[in-house]
Amino acid sequence: MNNALRVGVLGVGSLGFHHARILKEIPGANLIGIHDSDPARLERVSAELGIPAFPIIDDLLTRIEAAVVAVPTTAHERVATVAISHGVSVLVEKPIAPDLAAADRMLAAADQAGVMIQIGHVERFNGALRACEPYLDQPIFVESHRLAPFGPRGTDVAVVLDLMIHDLDLVLALMKRPVTALSAVGVPVLTSSPDIANARLEFEGGGVANLTASRVSLERMRKIRFFQRSGYISLDLAAGTGEFLRIRPGVSLEQRLAALGEGKTLDLVTLMDIVERVSLKSDGVEPLRAELESFVAAAQGREPIAVTGREGRDALAVALQIIKRIEAYVAAAPA
Repeated sequence: MNNALRVGVLGVGSLGFHHARILKEIPGANLIGIHDSDPARLERVSAELGIPAFPIIDDLLTRIEAAVVAVPTTAHERVATVAISHGVSVLVEKPIAPDLAAADRMLAAADQAGVMIQIGHVERFNGALRACEPYLDQPIFVESHRLAPFGPRGTDVAVVLDLMIHDLDLVLALMKRPVTALSAVGVPVLTSSPDIANARLEFEGGGVANLTASRVSLERMRKIRFFQRSGYISLDLAAGTGEFLRIRPGVSLEQRLAALGEGKTLDLVTLMDIVERVSLKSDGVEPLRAELESFVAAAQGREPIAVTGREGRDALAVALQIIKRIEAYVAAAPA
């Protein structure tokens, strides 16, 4: 373990717990300890995982080179900048911050200290998404649905920052061009901020994304679809599976239709002779594990940063625009 990255976890709530659990097992990482502002929670997780507890954050930060920041979003800036001031690189859970000013201060602090920031957009590491990457080819239309039952976690922010931001980050990373137009609607159902939201994004040079997120659904769903000239990709991000449908190489749909004769349509059997279905499946690696492995490698300088602080800020900027549009929509709606 002499060359292993000395790492800690700051915040061991429901998500921080799993960060600590996985970091214990990652080659190249030496999990020195954990910190949490809740002494009872800190002691319980320390005992369950067999990891040293540090009630005083500075006592841990002086012993490590990198840290996962898994505290509530409102505390991201405070905790991350304390770590950065100790020369510690950080993986900050999404969203990077509650507002752009806080995000900018975090990025400036990291630049000044010469340390790295990676943002925890874990869906980038979803196995189904990785499996479809060879087939992605300039999507023209993207549609996503991210639905979840109501729960207390994440309700300190709007559903756009809690759930939709995963898909915003994916879309921005895959489209690789600026958003030129945006519209959004949403409704606060159980909290004071929007609990269900829909956003439509238009991109420079063409391309549209339609994103829906809800935390008041009766079912869970994490699906995304890509429509492009080369075919159609459908992914179930929760199951880690998907499929790519395209015209079989060397087959002419126009010739097949002409051969049928005027007024006739393709039946399912004939259609499947024309359309090729490519099954997409995750490699089985837990996305959070893949994310943490990338963070360790980036902190050691072995790989580039998978999701940079700037990319995290870009996703936040679009998310805040969506929230602003929803607030105007709600204010104008009948009481």
